[in-house]
Formats: sequence, C-alpha cells, structure tokens
Amino acid sequence: MTTSPDLAALLERLRTHDVGPDREDAPVAVDPADRLLLDEASPLLAGVAPGAVAVVDDRYGALTLGAALLTGAGPAAGRVRVHQDACTAEAALDANARAAGMTTAYDRRGLDAGLLAGARGVLLRLPRGLAALRDVAEHVAREAGPDVVLLGSARVKHMTRAMNDVLAESFGEVRASLARGKSRVLVASAPRPARPLTYPVVTDLAEVGLRVAAFGAAFAGAGLDLGTRFLLDRLGADDAPTPGAEGAAPRDVVDLGCGTGLLAAWAARRWPDARVVAADRSDAAVRSTALTARENGVADRVRTVRDDAGATLADASADVVLLNPPFHDGAAVRTDAAHRMFATAGRVLRPGGELWCVWNSHLRYRPALERAVGPTTQVARDPRFTVTRSVRR
Repeated sequence: MTTSPDLAALLERLRTHDVGPDREDAPVAVDPADRLLLDEASPLLAGVAPGAVAVVDDRYGALTLGAALLTGAGPAAGRVRVHQDACTAEAALDANARAAGMTTAYDRRGLDAGLLAGARGVLLRLPRGLAALRDVAEHVAREAGPDVVLLGSARVKHMTRAMNDVLAESFGEVRASLARGKSRVLVASAPRPARPLTYPVVTDLAEVGLRVAAFGAAFAGAGLDLGTRFLLDRLGADDAPTPGAEGAAPRDVVDLGCGTGLLAAWAARRWPDARVVAADRSDAAVRSTALTARENGVADRVRTVRDDAGATLADASADVVLLNPPFHDGAAVRTDAAHRMFATAGRVLRPGGELWCVWNSHLRYRPALERAVGPTTQVARDPRFTVTRSVRR
C-alpha cells in the first residue's frame, strides 16, 4: 500500500520531544511499525466514523493523529478515542497535536468501556509483555462491537508466536500481515463471548508479609521483583539504620517509580504515622499501587501520583525516598529515567533526608547519586544488585 500524501506530510512533522541525551539508539517519532499499521488499517478506517476508532499505547502520536486524518476526525465528525499507559506518551501526543493543529481530533480515555464501547477499529502498538497484551485484548473483546477489528504492530524482533496465542484467547480469528521494514501487524477479529477479566491479579507475598495487586501492564506483575526484594531485606534488617533525618521516623515518604506499590505499602506499614506518595508514569502502575495499598489496609495513607520521574512532587517535601529505578525503555537499555529520578530525589528530599536505592550492580550509579543527592554509602551488594543510602546535603 502507498501512504497518502497528506498522511505522509503529517508523519514527517512528528517529533519525539525526547529530553534525553543524543545517542544512536534514540527513539524516532514514527517508525516502520507505525507506518505499516496505518497502511494496513487504512481500508478499515476509510469506512469507519472517527468515534468508532480507538488507539491504544500510541508512542508519540503517529497512530492517533494518523487515524484522525484518515477518518476526518474533528469536533463535528467525532473524535478518535485514545488510551496511553505512559504519561510521557500522552505529553508527546499532545505536543505533536498542537504543532499539527489537531488538538480537537481525539479524546483521552481509560482502558475501559469509555474507550472501547462501539469501537469497530482498534489500533495498538503491541506491548512486549504478554500480560499487558492480554489485558488489552480482553477489554477489546468484551467492550467493543461484535464486528471490531484489532490491529497491533511491532518490530519483528520484538514479536513472538505467543502473542498470536494470547490474541486467540479473546478472538476467533488471528492472522499476521506480511513483514515490511522489519515490522509486522497482527490482525484479530471475531471476538469471543465475554468472560471475566484476568486483571487485576492479587497475590499474597508471604516472604515480605504483603499482598500485591497488578494490572496487565504493571512492571513485575503480581510478583516480587528481585531488586525490590533485595531492598526490602536491607531496609527490614535488624541492624539497618532508620531512614530519615537524624534517625527519626519519617513523616513523608516517596516511592518513586512505584510499579505495583510494594515499597509504598511496606513503608506505610513500617511507619504508621508517615504519609506516603507513590509516583509512576504508568497508568497501570498507579492503578495497581492504589489497589495494593487497599489490599494491605493502608489506602488512607498512600497517595498515588502519575507523572514523569516525580516531576510534580514539591521541593523539600520528603524525609525518605525509596527507589528501584528502571534501566530499560522498551527494548533498549537506557538509564536516562534513572538519572532523572536521582535528580528528583535530590530535589524533593529535605536536608538530612535519605534516598535508599537498589540498582543493578554493573551500572555503577554511586558517583551519579553523590552528585544528585549527596554522600552515598553502600548498604549491601551481591553480584546482581547494590543497595545504597544517599543523604541529602
């Protein structure tokens, strides 16, 4: 298929708005998987009203704005509905929409009936995690129209046969497109009869005395990430110093990059008088954290915030920050997010406050922690993980 001139011109204008350093593996605003998905979806979109189109996990706006252009979306014609798990993806879409004069072409929704009711076409950037894919597929099959077609794209190197199998759990027909640009599209149709949703999953973690809840796209799922466990073991050790200024029990604690909220729930249980803020860029993460807090009886003292690396947290507002930073951005190994989180910790900690951080030992973060926060000591280390304690100057 050949992309229309108008669509080609739009796609050329899109930008990532990436604030990270220049590097060879830096993300691009429109990749071959985006282009192939729009081409494969074009015949469907030509016959569908904008309000019957949903987009899930668009990275920078190519799918949402492309679908809006192909369907003639706008205030009078109806708007494309979109759900993006990452708030950074939302910001990128909004920035590109402003630059293109298309801010009225879409409506943002949660992953629920508001996004999918009556949808005939759903465009999806395939997630790498099968749990996240299953969560989306089940919602589409349950909430969208009986004639819905789900089209999901990815680079071939990130696709597995298991993705087809997961889609087949919710759809009677699943096929793959021909590959182009090292990308492929999976097309699912004929939704199966609705069944109970798999997510959220709630699990007892006896080894740390907590319950964890997880929606499909939440990091580590309903399990205990090994790094988090290593950090909790050190924090809970009999000889561990009490985090916080001058050894006093902390009043305000931040779980930065909270994931499923295990660190937030642990902190609220450990320090009953403390207020805990759990921040993450992922919608699935903050929803999981809120449910984890509820499952552990601390929902009244855990507040969730969805933002990029704690950007909305107030200066000098915390006595303790707990952090297990990511070191992947999709398939790429990138430490940009971790360094932004270190900077956030240095900004939000009060003088004498402490950052307790666990990180993969090969990354050697200690000099960066010294610069961003203050004097840093190694609490524990094994071949895989290191726990450090940084004191705010």
